[in-house]
Amino acid sequence: MRLIKFLVVIAIFVGVVGYGVLHFGTKFASEKIVDTLSTELENSGQKEEIKNTIENDPQLKAYMEEAKTVDSSTLPFTTKEEATKVLIQKVGITDLNDIRVKLQDGSMTQEEALQMVEGKLSDEEIAALKVIVYKELYK
Repeated sequence: MRLIKFLVVIAIFVGVVGYGVLHFGTKFASEKIVDTLSTELENSGQKEEIKNTIENDPQLKAYMEEAKTVDSSTLPFTTKEEATKVLIQKVGITDLNDIRVKLQDGSMTQEEALQMVEGKLSDEEIAALKVIVYKELYK
């Protein structure tokens, strides 16, 4: 009987610790990723390059223009950190990295990348991402 109680207590403890690591670990990772990427984009000038790419591609421009009409009060998240956390949870770090690598080496098109991400996110989450990206690029 004591062994069963001990095992139950250990199982509950492991569950609580696991939940804490998942919750706080994801939060920490998302904040670290956002800080690193924001700094890199600002310092390297890639932010302007991304903005120019969007402006020169009518399909991407139309996609981003949808962010202007979205009601921000209905969005599931509004900050970069929250967006990163959702992307990590729903898409996964390895899949996000694979998409990045494939886009850089040209083995994946923008449309394929968008379809892959859109397949794992709800319409509201996609709208929230558009709004966040739009605000970051055009603020």
